[in-house]
Amino acid sequence: MAGHSKWANIQHRKGRQDKLRSKLFSKLSKEITVAAKMGDPDVDKNPRLRLAVKEAKSNSVPKDVIDRAINKASASDAENYDEIRYEGYGPNGVAVIVECMTDNRNRSASTVRSLFTKSGGNLAETGAVSFMFERKGLVVYPADAADADTMFEHAIEAGADDVESSEDGHDVYCEDTSLNEVSTSLEAALGESETTKLIWKPTTTTELDLVGAEKLMRLIENLEDDDDVQTVTTNMEVSDEVMAQL
Repeated sequence: MAGHSKWANIQHRKGRQDKLRSKLFSKLSKEITVAAKMGDPDVDKNPRLRLAVKEAKSNSVPKDVIDRAINKASASDAENYDEIRYEGYGPNGVAVIVECMTDNRNRSASTVRSLFTKSGGNLAETGAVSFMFERKGLVVYPADAADADTMFEHAIEAGADDVESSEDGHDVYCEDTSLNEVSTSLEAALGESETTKLIWKPTTTTELDLVGAEKLMRLIENLEDDDDVQTVTTNMEVSDEVMAQL
């Protein structure tokens, strides 16, 4: 989405926090397990695992849950997950990217396709919408971490590309390959971030009215409720007036 905080605000207002929290813990644990299995189980030697653990901690995932997820990677009966990206168009032609980790490609494809169809959208070929996004690293700090000028200075010094500051906080963007280095540098200067992760940042957006936004939200919620789905990103944009109604 065009702005990390908008969707977070919508989720909060819909009162889905408990359910979302449980789902989020599960998805973060899966990412930790996959990262540990693909690389070294030592956080200091595995940048992807380090970022996964950091994101889990920033979302208050308990240490024992994180440790179990890492240990699960080396278990003899550990599941093998494939990472798959699906692309499509949601209601009103909004671009949607769905990232999955699954042990059954056919199940995931069938579920994602069905949800797109039911929403009035359609699943497309890989590459059909991703050209409307940039793969970026995102580091998020709360508004009181620093003023906008200070945050910008630290971010550029750390190797970031851009900073978007608002009353909701500071979004620091960098190249996807530089996320580990940029986040580490920012931590040294400003302390722990709220979020550190790879995202799809839209380069063009599609503005929706209230009806269109509600339809797209239902699609996103249904996708995120699926255990195979890790992230859902869209290029949706809504006005402040529509946001207030949501």
